Amino acid sequence: MKKIGMIGGLSWVSTAEYYKRINEMTQAQAGGVASARIVLESVNRQEYVDAVIERGDEGAACAQIGRSARALQAAGADFIVITCNDVHRFVPELQPGLDIGFLHIAEVTAQAIKARGLRKVAILGVRKTMESDFYPEILARSGLEAIIPDEEEKRLIHDSIYEELVNNRFRDQTRREYQRIIADMGRRGADCVAFACTEIPLLLAPQDSPLPAFSTTELHCRAAVARALA
Repeated sequence: MKKIGMIGGLSWVSTAEYYKRINEMTQAQAGGVASARIVLESVNRQEYVDAVIERGDEGAACAQIGRSARALQAAGADFIVITCNDVHRFVPELQPGLDIGFLHIAEVTAQAIKARGLRKVAILGVRKTMESDFYPEILARSGLEAIIPDEEEKRLIHDSIYEELVNNRFRDQTRREYQRIIADMGRRGADCVAFACTEIPLLLAPQDSPLPAFSTTELHCRAAVARALA
């Protein structure tokens, strides 16, 4: 069994879900009381937020993630999983300095959407994820198109993640707002939605979405287990 290197803490809420789901899947597939080989670098989210939000210092945020990636490599990880969508924008910069690879969350999401025969993907996540190029570019490689929420929708989604979801707060009112936004994006042409924040599936189950929904958390965990057990 390969060792999974996990960068967590962004937030601890989704990191706990990753640990749970990876181990549940590992036991189901490997049998017995099997559990995953995981080495975890749980970063200080406050340090990350201070860099990205308070100072607008992308370099400092990238350096923080880079230190964790190198620590995982030194600890014997075979590959790296980041339990946060928006941090994947740093992967192209970090990868050349490592001897092990990242399992990219947007790539496994694109593969799953393409396999379902869908094409126009509503992207829900924090502002950095919705406004960065990495999701549109990776989706485009699979012939898929990213549909981005409008400004009011982006503000509501981003604020709810930062103020509620990463603090383990999941409100019915927020859930209904997400359902409304997804339905509106469907009327604007989206034929599916990517929950491109690893806390969103804890708020809204894919089966409760007005459009076919893809939990990036679930897809990422499934791909990590498949690689670890290969």
